[in-house]
Amino acid sequence: MRPITLPEVPYDATSVRPGWPDLPRRVRAAISERLGEPVATARTAGGGFTRAFAAVLTGRSGAEVFVKAAPLQDPVSRWYAREAALTSALPQGVRAARPRWTMTAAGWFVLCLEAVDGRIPALPWSPADLDATMSTWSAASAALAEPGPELLAVGLPPLPEILRAEMSWWSLIESGHEPMPATARGTLAEAHLAELAALERSLPALAAGTGMSHGDLRVDNVLIDRAGAAWLCDWTWPCLGAPWFDTVTVLVSAYAGGHDTDARLRDFGAPDAGVDGALAALSGYWLVRADGGPTSASPHSRQHQRFSGGQALAWLAERRGWPPLH
Repeated sequence: MRPITLPEVPYDATSVRPGWPDLPRRVRAAISERLGEPVATARTAGGGFTRAFAAVLTGRSGAEVFVKAAPLQDPVSRWYAREAALTSALPQGVRAARPRWTMTAAGWFVLCLEAVDGRIPALPWSPADLDATMSTWSAASAALAEPGPELLAVGLPPLPEILRAEMSWWSLIESGHEPMPATARGTLAEAHLAELAALERSLPALAAGTGMSHGDLRVDNVLIDRAGAAWLCDWTWPCLGAPWFDTVTVLVSAYAGGHDTDARLRDFGAPDAGVDGALAALSGYWLVRADGGPTSASPHSRQHQRFSGGQALAWLAERRGWPPLH
């Protein structure tokens, strides 16, 4: 059995966000007015990597909502607006919180969503949490196989275009246009660079599809509710492509926990060449990002990228039968 590898910081404790008292007074007043009652308590979201406000707000009556907010000049405000448009158009087969309302107040954009009484899955993944997540994602991908006109109107970029533009790092390194990141030195990436680059280049054609994918499916974008069902969160980056690509991204953390991730992929009809290409592209993307130095997002984002990139590379090495370094 493979040894279990865990990230340095649990995924429910990665965020660095403003609390409710840190919001401008006029923004707090506008939110309370829209809720129709004063906010009694606010529980800041512990997961995620943005510095924007995100919290479960409980009104004086006990009613709960999940509120996100960001200044209009912050790009995150546009992400929240996009999330509002997408989640409002999701079909019933997708288990995700729907928006209650949005508003602009005192130079801030505010998104109010249904509150999900749940938790981020702990690592290593328990079989029950992983089963629930795979079940929810399977149902969602089936419901999104033919996205409706409202979803298409928001704008869903093709996954192959994203892969070519943002996830071709091994090819850039092989051609000398980018250096080998420090996070990949001393790893199998150096000995297998040409193979990694070739797998990466083959991926866009294999990942093409007309269904809508989540685009950022990872452990901290999942909530497990009190009944054990999984909910999919943070619908900001959906695209058009093969649903098995998202399955690979969420299973990287399950691989780190010793699960048989290849068996999990069979239900999604993932082609072997596509899985290898996805792991190559993901490992390059994450390891390069992890070498990027300080970031304005959460200080824990680099460890997430280093952990994820290393596990994607290890899973690929196991699949390809690469001998370990000595």
